[in-house]
Amino acid sequence: MKHIPRKRFGQHFLTDSGIIDAIVRAIDPRPGQAMVEIGPGLAALTQPLVERLGHLTVIELDRDLAARLRAHPQLSVIESDVLKVDFSSIERPSGAARLRVVGNLPYNISTPILFHLLRHVDMIEDQHFMLQKEVIDRMVAQPGTSDYSRLSVMLQWRYDMENVLFVPPESFDPPPRVDSAVVRMVPHAAPAQVDVARLSEIVQVAFSQRRKLLRHTLGRWLDAQGLSGRFDVQRRAEEVPVAEYVALALATPA
Repeated sequence: MKHIPRKRFGQHFLTDSGIIDAIVRAIDPRPGQAMVEIGPGLAALTQPLVERLGHLTVIELDRDLAARLRAHPQLSVIESDVLKVDFSSIERPSGAARLRVVGNLPYNISTPILFHLLRHVDMIEDQHFMLQKEVIDRMVAQPGTSDYSRLSVMLQWRYDMENVLFVPPESFDPPPRVDSAVVRMVPHAAPAQVDVARLSEIVQVAFSQRRKLLRHTLGRWLDAQGLSGRFDVQRRAEEVPVAEYVALALATPA
């Protein structure tokens, strides 16, 4: 029976075999690696991955799709909202210290998923995700550009990221109304040991009114913390490099 894409799950199924091959080459799965696929859908990417891995864990919210996937002998199926999954509890093959995470993320909750995975980053080897191209542009944006945002800072602090592949709408069924792309995210080996909640608070305050100078937003926040004068607030949020936000978080204990 043909599966009807469910709008509430943001389902757009990848059908372009050339794009699928390119994504698998970018991921480069190897036998015995511990890999988790988020949102396998109709298994377009799942099948070539598991053929190379030998075993794959998948996370699928749609119960009808999860039931289909359970019939595959090489898959372990977690039927759940990915935002409720504890990645530290996922079983890994012997000898696999960390997880590789892949997936075609639903556009409507892609950012919450990225922040959820940030909590488990210490046990992740790398991540390859298909996302709305606009989101990836923000993820990899450099300071001083219009795409540079809270998402840029929070992810660049912890990952080295690269836009590896453009994916047009016609590669999906049904076609989304936006362009897509694939991003590679590799955790930094020795990131600054910053309090994530504190960094998030600082960055959120800074970008709350991104067109204004920081003295109107972050400057007032620093005054309230008794830390005025430690940071140049005569700039806009998008002009401040990631390293400076991290240094400020380190200098302002929670």
